Amino acid sequence: MCWQYSGSTSKSISELNRLWSYVNDPLFNPADEISFSHDRERKLIEKYLRDQSNPFRADHGWLRSSVEIPLIKEKVKFNSEDDPEIPKLTIDNILHRSIINIIKSVFEDSISSTFHMTPFQQFWNASDDRILKVYSEAYSSPEMLDAYEQINSLPREAGDNYERVVASLMLWSDATQLANFGDASLWPVYLFFGNQSKYTRGKPTSGACHHIAYIPKLPDNFQDIYVQLYEDASTDEMYTHCKRELMHAIWELLLDEDFVRAYKYGILIECADGITRRIFPRFFTYSADYPEKVLLACVKFLGQCPCPRCLVKKTDISDMGKDDDMNTRRTELREDNDNYRRKVNKARKLIFTQGKRLNSK
Repeated sequence: MCWQYSGSTSKSISELNRLWSYVNDPLFNPADEISFSHDRERKLIEKYLRDQSNPFRADHGWLRSSVEIPLIKEKVKFNSEDDPEIPKLTIDNILHRSIINIIKSVFEDSISSTFHMTPFQQFWNASDDRILKVYSEAYSSPEMLDAYEQINSLPREAGDNYERVVASLMLWSDATQLANFGDASLWPVYLFFGNQSKYTRGKPTSGACHHIAYIPKLPDNFQDIYVQLYEDASTDEMYTHCKRELMHAIWELLLDEDFVRAYKYGILIECADGITRRIFPRFFTYSADYPEKVLLACVKFLGQCPCPRCLVKKTDISDMGKDDDMNTRRTELREDNDNYRRKVNKARKLIFTQGKRLNSK
């Protein structure tokens, strides 16, 4: 209160509340500010923003965040998955960007004038009595047409007459070795837009590729930390489990409240042509190699049913391409339904509260 009623008289109650939110922030430590100098800190911020050598600058939308993953052990029981007694491993300095901010900047940019906002179908008159359907671009695919119908069937609020557009999100990720020698590596996640022609997306100079995150590895001292906690090294299954938990913790960062809100209700964006549209983000593809797909789909690596998309058995993989195999792919798809989620929750409960082994039946 002394701060509010001294010095400038333009400080409002909301300003006081905002100051208190900073002071109460867990990242704020008064001991760090003993030698605080406004001029020095301002110059440091200006230097940071002027540094063109840093590709992950804040003014480019890059954020640095931390995530926590639980460290558990077979035969060690906890009250629940949310038990505060469960040790946590903190992974710092995770670089990521807001997907919604990328969508806004792209649709506001002049490049969006080349985007296809309304999907359509393509046909080819092969002959007078033969018409063939053409499958070529994401924006003319059956999935795009289905998504377009789905968002336009959602109820509208009074006065909401904006055109509705599907933002077709296409993801790629691949862990990359940076040198022939040593273990320096990166694990980037890229975002493309299916509203854009594949011939433009495929050009390295088109600027169509947007980096949204860099997935870190578990720290090199992971086993040391684990031994300190449990006096025993983790099993290979536990190490894989922690990698999976880390992957999904990072995706929880990316699928933030802004994204979930835009996914449900859309987001108004004034596009480059001056028309305001309601944009609905939808994921169309996620291209990754098999080990990454296993982490994302939460299936066992080369397990009894190794495919992340369908329930084909490993013993039947040799039938790939046959009629029975194609029928299995169509009729026995993996579904993220209530029954599947109940099984996942039951398995996690047994692991956390009963100390069951991760690969137990």
